[in-house]
Amino acid sequence: MTQTGVRIAGVGHYVPDRILTNADLERTLETSDEWIQTRTGMRERHIAAPDQPTSDIALHAALDALGRAHRTAQDVECVIVATVTPDYPFPATACILADKLGIAGVAAFDIEIACSGFIYGLTVAAGLVRSGIFKRVLLVGAEELSRIVNYEDRSTAILFGDGAGAVVLEASEHDSFLAAELGSDGSNPASLCIPAGGTATSPLTPEDLIAKRNTMVMNGREVFRFAVTKMIESTNIALDRAGLAPSEITWLIPHQANRRIIEAAAKHLDMSADRVIMNIDRYGNTSSASIPIALSETERDGKLKDGDIVLFVGFGGGLSWGAVAWRWSTNGNGSVN
Repeated sequence: MTQTGVRIAGVGHYVPDRILTNADLERTLETSDEWIQTRTGMRERHIAAPDQPTSDIALHAALDALGRAHRTAQDVECVIVATVTPDYPFPATACILADKLGIAGVAAFDIEIACSGFIYGLTVAAGLVRSGIFKRVLLVGAEELSRIVNYEDRSTAILFGDGAGAVVLEASEHDSFLAAELGSDGSNPASLCIPAGGTATSPLTPEDLIAKRNTMVMNGREVFRFAVTKMIESTNIALDRAGLAPSEITWLIPHQANRRIIEAAAKHLDMSADRVIMNIDRYGNTSSASIPIALSETERDGKLKDGDIVLFVGFGGGLSWGAVAWRWSTNGNGSVN
């Protein structure tokens, strides 16, 4: 099997129409717009309609990315969806997405690693292309976290939104993948989890539903400390493996979890604010969708230039973390058709 390179040929995103603002949350929670913005940097988040499953928002983002790559769904050989809010516990949402794209029969699978989903997915998808297994892979991060949030719990209700981002990765003569670092620590899953409904607990009971133990819980302080530490560590390791220094990063595109987390990590990395992409004020935390949505907006705004060094970094449930160093390529002439 011949080793080849990989590039991102197209990137797209989609967010649902409904917007949930801080003012909306003020009406049902003991909170305020000032309190939320000061602690998280969030002003609003998008919420999917009741009849709009994750595969639907993934489809919008996928078609956007394919269009910007000047490809059709028939060019795709593998579909990967990173999500913790699948259409069903099984089958994989990627299989459903492939069918909606009209390419049933191609390889398709999900990655369930929460907010680290895009980082893990990008590493896996790039590996599948670089090894020659597939020439073209569609990777989508899609989440409807509104479905698993307890809107009576201020600590989580203010944080999460819905959305999807997608990238088309394809074989190329020039390799954009520079290095990656992935990790996890499952010693304390209760710090960020859905407590009931899995095989580690009894089947869901009426009492569980009344107590909303089928929704997300989080130890905010613990996750904050973990996030800052791991964002810095994984970034440094990925850069070291790529032979790069933080000063050589053109753009840092982090998981959009909390403005204070992002700013703290950027400060430790000695990165100026104008090199850090943040859109958390408009979308909140969209888990595995947050990085590709931010990437899509950055590309659409014309900020990405050929040869730019982009550092993707994220953390999430697991607990998990990861970083990918990527050299941006705007030249498709070297692509393998």
